[in-house]
Amino acid sequence: MIISYYNIILIKKIMATLSVPLTKELEEFIESQVRLGKMENKAAVVRRALRLLAEEEAIAAVLKADQEPTVRGDLDKLAKKLG
Repeated sequence: MIISYYNIILIKKIMATLSVPLTKELEEFIESQVRLGKMENKAAVVRRALRLLAEEEAIAAVLKADQEPTVRGDLDKLAKKLG
């Protein structure tokens, strides 16, 4: 029998703690996610929700930027026309 030993390197993530008042409905939702085994703990539910919100905001920013007019052509020539 061959036994292998592996060195496991754990990267410690420094996390802040935040106390946030929640409605009863939100508290119950968070607890249900943990109880149903969908998330490991309450903090994981909140972290996931915040990551999804950040992703939503990033998508909205990209979509908004996509609607902005673009500048085309030689920038030096455009600057001279405007200047």
